[in-house]
Amino acid sequence: MHANATPSDLVGCVELFYFAYRDFTCDPDAILEQYGFGRAHHRVLHFVHRNPGLNVAELLDILKITKQSLARVLKHLVDDGFIIQKHGDEDRRERRLYVSAKGARLTDKLTQIQVRRLEQALLRAGPGADALTRRFLFEMIAEKDRPHVEALIKAPVHREKGGE
Repeated sequence: MHANATPSDLVGCVELFYFAYRDFTCDPDAILEQYGFGRAHHRVLHFVHRNPGLNVAELLDILKITKQSLARVLKHLVDDGFIIQKHGDEDRRERRLYVSAKGARLTDKLTQIQVRRLEQALLRAGPGADALTRRFLFEMIAEKDRPHVEALIKAPVHREKGGE
C-alpha cells in the first residue's frame, strides 16, 4: 500500500483487518465461552495481568469503556476467582487489581494462542514484517494516545528516522 492507494484498495484493507481480527480472536473466544466470558473479560484479564496493581480508573482509561460495562465484567471475574481486588496503600477506597493464579493460567493460555498466530503470520510475511506491522498498528492508534500506549505495552515501537 502506498500514498496513492485507491479507495477500493483501502476498503480491501478494512476488510482484511476485519478478517484478521476475526481469526485472531476466534480461538480465544472458544476458550472464553467455556467460562461464560467474552472479549471484554479477555481484555480485562490481559491488561490486569500485564499491569499488576492497576486501579479501576487506569483500566477504564486503557479500555475506553464505561464504568458500568467494566463493573459487570469485573464482578464476574472477581466472583469466579480470576481477579483479586485489594485496597490501595494510600487510599483505602481505591481498588487495585491483580489476576489470581487461576486468572494468570487462563490469560497465559489465551496469550500463547494469539502469540503463535502472530508469530506464524510474521514468519510467512517475511523479513521486516515485525517492525512494519508494529509501526502500522501503532499508527492506527489515535495520536494523542500513542505515548500512553507505548509506555503501557512495555515494548518499544521502532520507527525509522523521519517516520514521525
